[in-house]
Amino acid sequence: MTSQLALRLPDDLAKALDALVAEGRYATRTDAVRQAVRDLLDRERRRAIDEALVDGYRRLPPTADEERWADDAGRRMIAEEPW
Repeated sequence: MTSQLALRLPDDLAKALDALVAEGRYATRTDAVRQAVRDLLDRERRRAIDEALVDGYRRLPPTADEERWADDAGRRMIAEEPW
């Protein structure tokens, strides 16, 4: 199932969108707008996940032992890199 949306854009945005289509970045204006909506939804999904993680750490902060373990693990991982 699909939904149809009517959208009005200021001329400068419509021209910029047309330029992307003319450059071949997108096949049509519709394709460009669909991708922009996908990107927006993905960014908002990631923001919500980030907020949930931060909230979790605020509610249950790591202990000193857990922080030491994480620091040590990070140092070992860096030392194992073939720089």
